[in-house]
Amino acid sequence: MKRAIYYISVLSLFHFSLLTEARAIERPKSTRPVHTYSIVARDPRTGEMGVAVQSHWFAIGSLVPWGKAGVGVVATQSFIDTRYGTSGIKLMEEGWSAKQALQAIRAADPHPEIRQVAMLDFKGNVATHSGKSCIKFAGYRSGENYSVQSNLMIKEGVPEVMERAFLESKGPLAERLLKALEAAQAAGGDLRGKQSAAILVVAGQPSQSQSTSGRLVDLHVEDNSDPILELRRLYTLHKAYEHMNQGDLAIEEKKIDEALNHYGKAEKMFPENLEMKFWHAVSLVNAKRVAESLPLFRVIFSKDKNWSTLIPRLSEVKIIPDEKGITDEILSVSPKNDHK
Repeated sequence: MKRAIYYISVLSLFHFSLLTEARAIERPKSTRPVHTYSIVARDPRTGEMGVAVQSHWFAIGSLVPWGKAGVGVVATQSFIDTRYGTSGIKLMEEGWSAKQALQAIRAADPHPEIRQVAMLDFKGNVATHSGKSCIKFAGYRSGENYSVQSNLMIKEGVPEVMERAFLESKGPLAERLLKALEAAQAAGGDLRGKQSAAILVVAGQPSQSQSTSGRLVDLHVEDNSDPILELRRLYTLHKAYEHMNQGDLAIEEKKIDEALNHYGKAEKMFPENLEMKFWHAVSLVNAKRVAESLPLFRVIFSKDKNWSTLIPRLSEVKIIPDEKGITDEILSVSPKNDHK
């Protein structure tokens, strides 16, 4: 009786309609299994939630990971039905727990036996489903604030090593998600090999601004011989550009020393990136440390003369001091003064 009352209370008219429609509409037919390994997790300190995934399948980041700030995240794999992602997020946004959302969608699925799904809501509740027809070695491990899952692995034990890597790792959530993927691959990974990978991290609170989505990290590797290695490179680049963004904000607020700090950190992470080196040099100019900027400008101009063309333009709009002596001094290190 209590169970009946429970389901009547949660199946509002809207949700009943959604599930009826889900049964009536023909579902996408998977012709091949998009097998893979993935992790969903939440950082209880920050509330951030994330999904990371790798598979021998093209552009897996557009299929497996789903998430919304302040709501939850989903990984849907094996014979993928993306409605576990779209409807799962919708139901959790409506206030359903991860368990309630997964149970409802699975009830509307004519073939749950070929699905593998993990859902996590903003409270850290986890729900998983691994269908009886998922190809071995299929399995999952879950706990408070995380779930790891895999199928069509080259050998047993992948979820166990993913779990261990995640729980024993430190640092930002994105870093810990990557550690789990790296551990899975080191344990053998997908029987078919490697092709694509993705990572998505969303904020624990809903976005308060229409200009931001609450997506803190959203990186895809669509086709690569070593997608996890490339995903890590992109994540490092992402962190460097976060410093660049913070430096730009500091410049706007005339906080030159703060800008120098951020630009300097970005440049150290990617020393060959001319853009990062350039804005580091510009911030030195604005800190009245022109002499220190010249070696940087010399390297930049020698590698790409177009950057020297930008100096007078920045002076015109006062991004650097609009003093001829300063622009002339900077441009003096340009090879043959070919900015003229």
